[in-house]
Amino acid sequence: MPIYTGGGDDGTTSLFGGERVGKHALRVELMGSIDELSAALGMAVAYLATSQTELTGLLQRIQSELFVMGADVATPQEPRAYTIARIMPAHANALEEAIDAADTQLAPLTDFVLPGGTPAAAALHFARAVCRRTERIAVALAQEEELSKPILVYLNRLSDLLFTLGRLANHQAGTKDVRSKDALPPE
Repeated sequence: MPIYTGGGDDGTTSLFGGERVGKHALRVELMGSIDELSAALGMAVAYLATSQTELTGLLQRIQSELFVMGADVATPQEPRAYTIARIMPAHANALEEAIDAADTQLAPLTDFVLPGGTPAAAALHFARAVCRRTERIAVALAQEEELSKPILVYLNRLSDLLFTLGRLANHQAGTKDVRSKDALPPE
């Protein structure tokens, strides 16, 4: 079976259930941003040391949840006959638990942190920025069309987790966070 269908050559794509929408539609923009976020997490996984298996497993689980989120966004909330996995409050709760667990390994935050340090940390900070954009698109969509509230909560928690994991990746590699005040020239 070929990867191409030609169905989108006219600038439209299908949502689950068959509805055709323009590829410029906000819902499609959100689905694309979710996909980009998953790809950014894949880059972070590629940069992690082989000893960082716990972080790798967590990020790959999140990639799977983002796949579920993409399907959730592509599937109308009604009719309820659509039986697909959806993002639920428990998903965000698991992110909070991961934030708390990672935070116990880190020194308290006393300064603003710039993205950087190790390649893995920089990739996690990049993924955080992509996550924040994804969240902004989701909020815009939710103001125009129905969008499941747990998606908004999940994206908000995920960006916090990715910031924390960026710091953790540096810490585990013995690299200090890049503090914004250290990057300023002396007065």
